[in-house]
Amino acid sequence: MMRVMYCNIEQSGAVIRRLPSTSLRKLRFVLLLDEIGEERLEMDETTDECVYQTTDKWYDIEHVENVLANILSRVPVKSLLVCKSVCKRWRRLISSQAFIDVQLLWSQKNSVYIVYPYMDMMMKLYLVNNSGEITKSINFPYCDNLSLLTVVCSFDGLLCCINYPWKVDSGMVVEDVTDVEIRICNPVTKKALLLPRGSPSKEKPSIGVAFGPKINEYKIFRFFNAKRISLAKHQSRVNRRQCEVYSSSTGSWTVIGRVPYYPMHSSHSPLGSNHVFVNGKIYWFIASNEDPLIPGSILMADIEETFETINLPKEVTEHSYLVNLEGHLSLVAVYDEDEIVNIWILKDKNEPKWELKCSDHIPFSNDECVEFAVTRENEIFFITSNHHYIYDPEHGFWQELDLSSISEKKFPVAFAYTESLLSCGGRMDPRMEYISDKRSI
Repeated sequence: MMRVMYCNIEQSGAVIRRLPSTSLRKLRFVLLLDEIGEERLEMDETTDECVYQTTDKWYDIEHVENVLANILSRVPVKSLLVCKSVCKRWRRLISSQAFIDVQLLWSQKNSVYIVYPYMDMMMKLYLVNNSGEITKSINFPYCDNLSLLTVVCSFDGLLCCINYPWKVDSGMVVEDVTDVEIRICNPVTKKALLLPRGSPSKEKPSIGVAFGPKINEYKIFRFFNAKRISLAKHQSRVNRRQCEVYSSSTGSWTVIGRVPYYPMHSSHSPLGSNHVFVNGKIYWFIASNEDPLIPGSILMADIEETFETINLPKEVTEHSYLVNLEGHLSLVAVYDEDEIVNIWILKDKNEPKWELKCSDHIPFSNDECVEFAVTRENEIFFITSNHHYIYDPEHGFWQELDLSSISEKKFPVAFAYTESLLSCGGRMDPRMEYISDKRSI
């Protein structure tokens, strides 16, 4: 019996993906390209032998690497992982850094939101498209032996996740709240990299992630309260506050010394500190002298590991967030009593100057607090206690999203997200782990 199915090039990955794995050995795939460029997938179940055949026309296309790469770069990453098994040529092409870069550039044109609504030991992520609809949910089986995890940033398909490590105290296994485990994860390729532990700290550390200057390079800034005598002898608690940097290029931490300020911890997440990466620089809030829960200024670090401070445009509230809007550092401040939101943009053509982008009334009551805010392109995604909104500051338009699948929230976060094949280690690295095959504490 011979069955013939017809599909175009972009659909073929979906057809192959639907095939049961137990049937693959009994199928014969013949790719044909007819006169109008339509791809045909013929499946023959009469033999146990797998045969890959091409016509002369498909052979010509397949052997023009840039044409084949252009076609495959539009295929979803999950299907690309299947396509790597088609032949050695395809595997070599899809695994090359040049193709990974091309795929990323194409994928960046179709970014979505990735939402992590409930901080737990088992990570469940949701992808939300431009229409505000959930298109996919992703589970992380890797995390079943870890303490509660949170996501602190997303960039080019990679997520940075942190959690408290376990320790034994008085014969009991408890969370070590003076340290964090840091993982770089690619949720689509199902790979993750556990970073080496940083320097011992006497209090909970804060981190921030900078990406670049090249694709698939990053640095992680970790602020800690020095515990070792060599770093902390004869120093006050404030002077013991140090910073170290992990580089994906070296795969190790380097202590850069004492820092002028320590990023404030966010009341919206027991683990993370609100920070944002914009144009080669990371920004964190610094707590005000009057209230440790309210920002008083901003700490900035660039990729060259130099630090500066920036004043805020005016007094802000506990419900304030640093975001990347229109390619500029921006401040979103929600004033619950007045039920308004102010959005400021830091313009830095000649010298840094805050400009009020807009001030608008919020579509929810003041007893419903904003738990997270993030931007994608020129819009802002708000997560409140009971709702999800997308706000267009250019036109003052609020869109309430119907995310009924997200029934519970616990320290929710969301980020702009694009699928990619990027390596978690910043390069092809043998330390990378298959999430489904490894477990860790």
